[in-house]
Amino acid sequence: MANNLVGWDPDNESKWENEQEAIAKRNLWISIPSLLCGFAIWVMWSIITVQMLNTGYGGFDQSQLFTLTAIAGLSGATLRIPSTFFISLAGGKNSIFITTLLLILPAAGVGVALSNPYTPFWHFQILALLSGIGGGNFASSMSNISFFFPNKIQGYGLGMNAGLGNFGVTATQILIPLAMTFTIASFEPQTLQIASGTLIGKIPAGTETYLQNSGYIWLIILIPVVVASWIGMNNIVDDHVSPNIGSLFNATIKIIMMLIIGLITASFGLWLLLPKLANGSGWLINKWIVLPIVIGLTVGCLKLLPLGLDYKNNISRQYKIFQNKHTWAMTIIYTMTFGSFIGYSAALALSIKVIFGFQHVLIDGVMTHDMVNPNAPSALSYAWMGAFFGALIRPIGGTIADKMGGAKVTQIISAIMVASALGVAYFMKQAYVSANPEIYFFPFLALFVVLFAATGVGNGSTFRTISQVFNKEQRGPVLGWTSAVAAYGAFIIPKVFGEQIKATTPENALYGFAIFYLICMLINWWFYLRKKSEFQNP
Repeated sequence: MANNLVGWDPDNESKWENEQEAIAKRNLWISIPSLLCGFAIWVMWSIITVQMLNTGYGGFDQSQLFTLTAIAGLSGATLRIPSTFFISLAGGKNSIFITTLLLILPAAGVGVALSNPYTPFWHFQILALLSGIGGGNFASSMSNISFFFPNKIQGYGLGMNAGLGNFGVTATQILIPLAMTFTIASFEPQTLQIASGTLIGKIPAGTETYLQNSGYIWLIILIPVVVASWIGMNNIVDDHVSPNIGSLFNATIKIIMMLIIGLITASFGLWLLLPKLANGSGWLINKWIVLPIVIGLTVGCLKLLPLGLDYKNNISRQYKIFQNKHTWAMTIIYTMTFGSFIGYSAALALSIKVIFGFQHVLIDGVMTHDMVNPNAPSALSYAWMGAFFGALIRPIGGTIADKMGGAKVTQIISAIMVASALGVAYFMKQAYVSANPEIYFFPFLALFVVLFAATGVGNGSTFRTISQVFNKEQRGPVLGWTSAVAAYGAFIIPKVFGEQIKATTPENALYGFAIFYLICMLINWWFYLRKKSEFQNP
């Protein structure tokens, strides 16, 4: 079992080369599969909902199913706020072990719920909420890895952790559809009412499928990952990392209490947002009002938790990041990159299904969108591509930024994101008014892959910028905080897509995102590229 580390100083070249590099890389290579599982379980609803629609499971309609991805998105983003502070309060090893272990709850729960076609919708809502634990893990994982690597290769270390960890999105998009094609135990199958697909081909209507496998398959993977995190990872117990972590029991209490705060505030926000049909208040309060309420409540309640004087002093010290203007600048810029990546990952499969899976024809002067398209591309055969290339290129983005400077790389990819978003909007608009939308699918997909790749490079470059702008004590919390706010993209983007599809103008979502990317370019230039900026191309 790995020991706690004292006197950790990766910027000391002698220590790094003789002993610390091997320890850092061991922690990194255990952190990556833990983070991968977190991402996979967080975004699995983007695949599960497509198959629930294809099988008619539970009789839920499109609007209800879109809320499940939104619930997981809001929960995962909100849970990143407490996760931002786990490393300092509970230690890196303890945090990764406990939060990875907790992923068993939504994984097993999904398997049980999807074994019964009469499972109430609110059960799925609770499971979507709990799957947000996987989304929250990113903040603690990135904060932890930032302490293990020297400044000169922060882009590499963080890029590898995030990039390969983000393959959890691709893994769930490939593995779940395949897992549904065979039985792990003597489960009752469901029958596809609409043709589906996997990485290896299209599955015709009438085929038996096993939706419950989408949860159970992750139990097989999670158990060895949990064991590896306990045996092979380390807590860094220096003053600037994790000074007073206490016992594993104390660390567990802190983490669970903080997660409960996040789950409660996320649930309150969802109640304000959702219609009565989806067990909400029915008030349908605007998402741009609800999100600041959820964030403010979470930050405020965390500070009031009665977990002792050490907790209060530690959390107060970390909250000093909110007094730094660069925290807010990087929060917006990072939202452009990671927020887009995770939001598009959550929305792409169901968007392909809705836009290209149906014919859009005029009947008596009214455009209809409910006739099944016999030539439709399979959403599950293609949706994995965007996240795959976005994650694959992320470590490369970090390495390039280590050489060119983070802000310069961010500026270049921002321009690419604007152009590709506008291109996606064009083909989306053409498809949604066509009786043969499939003719626009491949240019739509190609531009979306470019957009995903740009988010991956930009994600790596923003890691580099954060590592150079903030000191060692603030770097980890800032990485966690910016990732928390950016993760709301997993809620916002599916919500925006759902609203615009309902309004029959899906292209407007991409126009709005392109405008946001232009604003981010201006912020990046002002803070990090203009001649009088405090940090020049960090």
